[in-house]
Amino acid sequence: MIDLNHHSGSQYEAPLRAPGVATAIGMAIDAALLARHRARPPRYYVSSSGLGRECLRQIQYDYLAVPKDPGGEFDPATLRIFEAGHRGEDVVAGWLRAGGFDIRTGHADGRQFGFSVLGGRFRGHIDGCLIGGPAPMTFPALWENKAVGAAPWKEIVKHGVVLARPVYAAQIALYQAYLDLPNPALFTALNRDTWELHAELVPFDAALAQTMSDRALQVVRASEAEELLPRAAIDRSSAICKGGKTAGDLHGPCPWQDRCWRARP
Repeated sequence: MIDLNHHSGSQYEAPLRAPGVATAIGMAIDAALLARHRARPPRYYVSSSGLGRECLRQIQYDYLAVPKDPGGEFDPATLRIFEAGHRGEDVVAGWLRAGGFDIRTGHADGRQFGFSVLGGRFRGHIDGCLIGGPAPMTFPALWENKAVGAAPWKEIVKHGVVLARPVYAAQIALYQAYLDLPNPALFTALNRDTWELHAELVPFDAALAQTMSDRALQVVRASEAEELLPRAAIDRSSAICKGGKTAGDLHGPCPWQDRCWRARP
């Protein structure tokens, strides 16, 4: 009888396998994702997607396309998450269409719907617009979708997007204002882990839209005057800098920490 005990030397496979095809494929994909990301031209405008962040200086650095700290660039794992989010929009839009909704996600040439003001220095692009459908809501309505992990998805389901993710709420309010879609927006959240879908209506918050619009103007004007806007944190250990959760929202590590704390307050 063949001895298959641990030290017999007769196992079907060695306890540890040498790196093989999975490693090679992963490395090739990671390299391609990084190359594609680095080839994209800098974005020299205030984006509506990040305007609700707490730190004005971080928004200003982003607007000016200031080089990030060494190691602060997006890694392949983050780029994969971004890709999943974009793919998630297509999936949910397809589900809505299958459910009988008339949803428009872009122009005939493939360009997204959006707005551009302040001479192109403040812009935003929406996921779509609902023209009609089998739901008790008023049309036309903005549609905004986010693909998130299980933990933030549960927070959104429990508390609603306005409380759970203020950055998303600011983005929605801006879109409703600038695209003249004051009816309650349809916000959908796709759970990337289970593919469950959450949906809720978000009333138009005109005051929030005005506040965010004023912020964009503040960032542009300060940058033109070569003024550095104040940071939101009082010390570098803050979650706003290092990453983590504050009363306002969930933060990733700021990619300009070294530069910011070398600069004046």
